[in-house]
Amino acid sequence: MQKLIGIDLGGTTTKFAFLDTDGNILSKWRIKTDISDDGSHIVPNIVKSINKQISKEDYKVSDFLGIGMGTPGAVDRDNGTVIGAYNLNWRTKQPVRKQIQAGIGLPFVIENDANSAAMGEYWQGAGDDAEDVVFVTLGTGVGGGVITNGQLVHGVNGGGGEIGHVTVVPDGFQCTCGKKGCLEQYASATGVVNVAIDMAKDFMGNSRLKEQIDSNQKISSKAVFFLADQGDILANQIVDRVCKYLGLALSHVGNTLNPENIIIGGGVSNAGNTLLQPTTRYFQKNSFPSVRDSTKIKLAQLGNDAGVIGAASLVLQLKNDGAIGA
Repeated sequence: MQKLIGIDLGGTTTKFAFLDTDGNILSKWRIKTDISDDGSHIVPNIVKSINKQISKEDYKVSDFLGIGMGTPGAVDRDNGTVIGAYNLNWRTKQPVRKQIQAGIGLPFVIENDANSAAMGEYWQGAGDDAEDVVFVTLGTGVGGGVITNGQLVHGVNGGGGEIGHVTVVPDGFQCTCGKKGCLEQYASATGVVNVAIDMAKDFMGNSRLKEQIDSNQKISSKAVFFLADQGDILANQIVDRVCKYLGLALSHVGNTLNPENIIIGGGVSNAGNTLLQPTTRYFQKNSFPSVRDSTKIKLAQLGNDAGVIGAASLVLQLKNDGAIGA
């Protein structure tokens, strides 16, 4: 039985896994992502690491069906290229597929990282065999992936699933994308801090979080959720505001697509029910009744493995589409 290789490329770490065709991870490892020299070392390091691991585990290249990779940036799946992945220093077009196929000798498929994680949850995680699933990842930014009838939705220019850029506050906080009021500026790890600093200005009561912000201590989204769980009034108000905007954005997604599951992942989702319960409440408040009664909001189950599992699943899709031999 041939195996799959999954790669989850991030700005600080590149994660790898060997998997069987049922989606079970057989082994996994990671390397530091070297973004120096315009990111020119990233792909050679990936090739070197995979070849090294194949020989280390006494495999042959022919034991593998192919390689799938999730990456930040704008992905051209047909040509196997990436551009505009600024956290990788990839400002110009990168011929990733050409380089990796030449360096390893296996079929290669590339996808946006949020779409990859969506496929992972759909295949092995909180998707629960549903054919219509939306995945939202709340990390440094907010990414999204939409799956309908078991297929990723890419849109006409690859912009399908950009849930992080749904406007939740018209003329709100400035987003790195150029427009204002995007969900990413309110519900990502960075966004939670934005909301915290903004709300602390007008808060007059007692709050440890307010004291930390006023004394210019560095705060994190994790700290905000932790203090909310401890009963800090300001922290609770911030969490409520964040969940209000997240629930509102997800209601737009639900009203448009009516998926069976909307799955929330990424680092911010580690807040668990403190995030899930109010978000679900605001989702239901803003959803069309038939959507409210049928679409479930759930927490992701695969954690950091979603990306490599989803990337590996792309290889199976290539095979099913007849792009690689059996």
